[in-house]
Amino acid sequence: MSTRNIAAVIVFSIVAVFFIFTALLMHPFGVPDESDMDDYIIDNTQEETGANNGVTAVVFDYRGFDTLGEATVLFTAVAGVIMIFRRLKND
Repeated sequence: MSTRNIAAVIVFSIVAVFFIFTALLMHPFGVPDESDMDDYIIDNTQEETGANNGVTAVVFDYRGFDTLGEATVLFTAVAGVIMIFRRLKND
């Protein structure tokens, strides 16, 4: 087994363990939180963000880092696919 395959197995194992622990620690589906975050956002969106649209305020102001993280994951996935196809083309 080459060092490249060993590294791939190690990375895959780390990601698999991360996904398993994440799945075990997730909030149960269908059970609402005790917090009233939706009421807070509805009542304070205009004053805190200046946005007239509540959805826009949530996506770009309250969850801006989350949106940035999703864009980073998407960019990484696209870059990975491009690298795989480029490698297949050269072989």
